[in-house]
Amino acid sequence: MVYKEFQDLKLSALGMGAMRLPVVDEDDARIDEEKAAAMVDYAMNCGINYYDTAWGYHNGNSERVMGRALKKYPRENYYLATKFPGYDLSNMDKVEEIFEKQLEKCQVEYFDFYLFHNVCEMNIDAYLDPAYGIYEYLMKQKKNGRIRHLGFSAHGSCEVMGRFLDAYGESMEFCQIQLNWLDHTFQNAKGKLELLKERQIPVWVMEPLRGGKLAALPKEQEEALRALRPEETIPAWAFRFLQSIPEVVVTLSGMSNYKQLQENVATFETEKPLNQQEMEGLLSVASAVLEKQILPCTACRYCISHCPKGLNIPGLLELYNEHSFTGGGFIAPMALMAVPKEKHPNACIGCRSCEAVCPQQIKISEAMSDFAGKLGA
Repeated sequence: MVYKEFQDLKLSALGMGAMRLPVVDEDDARIDEEKAAAMVDYAMNCGINYYDTAWGYHNGNSERVMGRALKKYPRENYYLATKFPGYDLSNMDKVEEIFEKQLEKCQVEYFDFYLFHNVCEMNIDAYLDPAYGIYEYLMKQKKNGRIRHLGFSAHGSCEVMGRFLDAYGESMEFCQIQLNWLDHTFQNAKGKLELLKERQIPVWVMEPLRGGKLAALPKEQEEALRALRPEETIPAWAFRFLQSIPEVVVTLSGMSNYKQLQENVATFETEKPLNQQEMEGLLSVASAVLEKQILPCTACRYCISHCPKGLNIPGLLELYNEHSFTGGGFIAPMALMAVPKEKHPNACIGCRSCEAVCPQQIKISEAMSDFAGKLGA
């Protein structure tokens, strides 16, 4: 197992994420506890020492199952991470209640790593609101030794992350972002990396395989990668990409079965960062994958001045691309929660004035209509 240094700790470069544990009858709330425990045992035996769960994973059952699975091991043999669930604004005034319950669910007296969960456009104002006392309470728990290391995860933009760091950055020891060879450009993960590098904040990675979407590719793209590294599996490319980024400390993989765990452990037995030719080849594959599935908006903003409703068309198209490529998900609806209703995609009146000045000749009105339909608006 490859290990990375973090302060005075040695963390396994591969962490076990507990968001996609094996379940019974495809019911996300019913974790197959026997299989999950067997995976934890294998992970521990193979040297994985970082385990990541959260309040809302598996309808609240992930923390309980991980607590029971890890209970048999000496507490000093593993590092446990969980998060304050700020993705739900109704939780903002319940930080003490939730934190105490998390300790109980996980059957521990302290958390090695604790995160502000999912800093984004929807909740940034609440996270920064001193009336809720979230930051103050968590800092108190850190002082008391019940939180050993405090950080945050983010799905928001660089701007949102910057606001959070301006307020709390001096106390943030690490940050967890969605980073993979596709989102390096698609979600501007590259910009987020640069922001964290400037602030000297170590990076934790979530969604290295984008929920499994990068585990298999169209034949043409697979052949291009195999020509560069014949011995490497396609999923392994995602991890080799991350091994090429010095700021990355822990890569979390939400493995849902024993085979995935075995394959990922085998990959992390060695560190094989990409050379320049391999990196360029992989990013070229990313461009090819995206070109076939997303609208080619360059954010030139010509459209905005011609929209009678004043819609932020480039911003909406960016969210539309994310929502369409992912096949749904929470990112676009979450981001739109911070946008006034009158600026949502369903506000488009289909006048096509924007299309008349679009250099890419995007059928914007059709995209807005489709986006509204996908959102159920």
